Amino acid sequence: TTVMHLAAEAGSVEDLELEDVMAVGFGGVKCVESGGPEPGVGCAGRGVITAINFLEEEGAYDEDLDFVFYDVLGDVVCGGFAMPIRENKAQEIYIVVSGEMMA
Repeated sequence: TTVMHLAAEAGSVEDLELEDVMAVGFGGVKCVESGGPEPGVGCAGRGVITAINFLEEEGAYDEDLDFVFYDVLGDVVCGGFAMPIRENKAQEIYIVVSGEMMA
């Protein structure tokens, strides 16, 4: 379940707790999926912006984390996908590409 989906159900992202959106997996790996609107409707980058702001406000980055990965689209139609880069939230950036049509 994504941050945007749960926020829509709860009425607002302010009504969520970090535990609601974060899954903890093998080896203590923590994962959050931002989500977004239905394809072709609205700005999907808004989900990225909302999720990152929520994680900051809830203290998700305050812990002693080894790495934080943002898996975002290279498409910058509305700019939200570039937020981790634009707002200096990344110390290193790796670009992974593929020749596949759906990559």
